[in-house]
Amino acid sequence: MKLKTLVTTLLIGSSPIAALAAQPSPSNAEIGVPGPRNCLFSHGPVSGDPYVNAAYPDSATAYWAAIFSTPEGASLTLKGQFPHSRYISFISYDEKGVPVESVADYLIKPEAGSSNPYLPGAVRDSTQRDYRLNVLNQAKTDQEVIGQAQADGQGRPLHAPTNKNGQQVVLYRIYAADQGLHPTGGAPLPEPVLTLKDGSVLEGQAACKALKAAQFPRLAVAAVGMPKSQYLALLKQPGKPDTHPAQETPEWHIQLDRDSLIGIYTGKINPNARRSEGGFFPNLDNQYIRTIVNNRFGDVLVIRGKAPTTPKTVRGDKSMGSGELRYWSMCSNQGFANARVNDCVHDENVPLDPQGYYTIMVSKAKDRPRVAHTECGIAWLPIADDGDGVKDPDVAVVQLRNMLAAPDFKHGVNSVNKDSDIAAVMGEYAPKGTYLQRNIIESVWTCPQKP
Repeated sequence: MKLKTLVTTLLIGSSPIAALAAQPSPSNAEIGVPGPRNCLFSHGPVSGDPYVNAAYPDSATAYWAAIFSTPEGASLTLKGQFPHSRYISFISYDEKGVPVESVADYLIKPEAGSSNPYLPGAVRDSTQRDYRLNVLNQAKTDQEVIGQAQADGQGRPLHAPTNKNGQQVVLYRIYAADQGLHPTGGAPLPEPVLTLKDGSVLEGQAACKALKAAQFPRLAVAAVGMPKSQYLALLKQPGKPDTHPAQETPEWHIQLDRDSLIGIYTGKINPNARRSEGGFFPNLDNQYIRTIVNNRFGDVLVIRGKAPTTPKTVRGDKSMGSGELRYWSMCSNQGFANARVNDCVHDENVPLDPQGYYTIMVSKAKDRPRVAHTECGIAWLPIADDGDGVKDPDVAVVQLRNMLAAPDFKHGVNSVNKDSDIAAVMGEYAPKGTYLQRNIIESVWTCPQKP
């Protein structure tokens, strides 16, 4: 069976068993994806290599998907423990990978006797960390607040309505686990508690069986990556150079709907489209800007900008701090067809100069400047050896994430309404890029000598 046919069967079709049986048997060392799972959150972990690497994950995070169907008249609750990390959330999606609702950590009610470590000032290493989250098979009626922290409140349920393909889809995310605790943040994955119509309660494997949690996803292929044929067609824009849509002075685009994502190539971007729908299973608590990179303009793309303030948690700070954002990162990715992350750097591992500015260099490994190391005050991101992963070996997609902006921070991506406003609204926080040759960089930047 051709790979494309197999993938379509897995994502859209009915029974894939016969197709799988026809494939060569792998060795024990090749079976399965590394990382923990449970009977409900059985898809993942999605992150950088060696985990599942698709749909542009942040490599400092881990994501798990649950695909299930709540029985008629039943109610579902997720029982878990708050991890040791910067952020968690549960987000529901439709069959196209478009988000429905996010319930971020600070909106989750802890159990009696436990505390929520994600609230500002909360003790992060408390031993009582239990919570429960109700998951409703209902549509959300009000508009979701996107990319900005909301007023404090706890106990919000998650609306996860059955999609057009007859499934409910929920993604569980953990960002920036404390040092040494990736991917789970030192906590077990949440378990289902299912109360049936007759009042009987099922947990664990029994609940998963009733939820049909082992069913295969029936998702649009474009939910996790653009079809290769569509991506190749986008590369053929009449009258455009072979570096299109990359520009010698990088142009940044906010994430809107899928048509606007494609519009990076075609120029047809609707500034009135709903935010955060155009990616691949995007996180509603994040806002994104991205640019297409082509190192035919130069060996190295040098990106400079001011870093927003964030809490510091990776090394186990004792209390949850605050900041202009909860989290920010910059990632190098392959093209829209591959939707694979090369690597990311995030706020706590990006060195800053005395004025609070970062320098991030993006290049092929062979062109990495000798000063492009944190010890020299510079972060580095790779371009894959095969570039976009489909056709152009010189292409990467660089993406900036801003998470949960504080209401009084007006320079985050969430405050930008259209591409042309990025520089004016973000000001010093807007990333600015310049292509340079490696030897020029090494003649300009120096690495401080150790005392």
